[in-house]
Amino acid sequence: MSSLPLAAAVASLSFVLAVAAIASAPRQPALARVGVIDEASPRSPIRVGLRWIGSRFERFHGRLQELILQADASWTVDEVAGAKVLGPLVVLTVALLAPGSLVLLGVPIAILTSRVPELVLARAARRRRLDASREVPLFLDLLAVTTSAGLPPELAVRVATEPLRGPLGEELRGAVGRVDLGRRWRDEIAASADRLAQHDLGRAIRLLLRAQRLGASLADEMSRLAADVREGARMRAVERARTAPVKMLFPLVFLILPAFLLLTVVPVLLTTVRSIG
Repeated sequence: MSSLPLAAAVASLSFVLAVAAIASAPRQPALARVGVIDEASPRSPIRVGLRWIGSRFERFHGRLQELILQADASWTVDEVAGAKVLGPLVVLTVALLAPGSLVLLGVPIAILTSRVPELVLARAARRRRLDASREVPLFLDLLAVTTSAGLPPELAVRVATEPLRGPLGEELRGAVGRVDLGRRWRDEIAASADRLAQHDLGRAIRLLLRAQRLGASLADEMSRLAADVREGARMRAVERARTAPVKMLFPLVFLILPAFLLLTVVPVLLTTVRSIG
């Protein structure tokens, strides 16, 4: 092994260890704990730079944590951060050791590789939100029935989540389980709505929280909300159906039409040219 790949591998390994140490450290200002940043000391370029780096790591940690919660993944933030670093490291090491012009392709491939864990989590979160949105109308209908029967909001949610078998049911049953362990019902149900990022579900949760706070009946409001959500879902389905011809235009023009011409028009033209010649 030449000196250049060896030096690159050592530098990459040092960078991985540094990122792993920062990612596994406690989230509260670690730089201030070791005396690098003193909040009471005057500002200096070094302190400002270190504070900026610390804030960027905090934002990075928060973004990954939010993606993991939305996707309901079993990964931890440290595992995702390690995958974002180790993937490009492997790509760069292979590119440096490979002969020829593969070194030039190593950098863009490494950049794309670093984005793969976030893309996977974002796709899982988007699929989970889509699956949860299909359960929202049923959940609202069940809430309308349970509240019309006179059940209080907390018990109505507990009963309405039992028939649900998708992400919405799992999220709300998890919130109910945490409430049974001593958590506040208002905080857990609101956090579940935020993680699923469903507007209609958020409206229903706000109605439930208001009814619990004021002691008012919400049977009529919940029934109207369920009807509005179903009508909105029907309108969105009609809108998607209307956009289907536009989406089919590209494969029709660039894939189906050329194949049709090759199978029908081109043989006739070849036969005509040969007969003329």
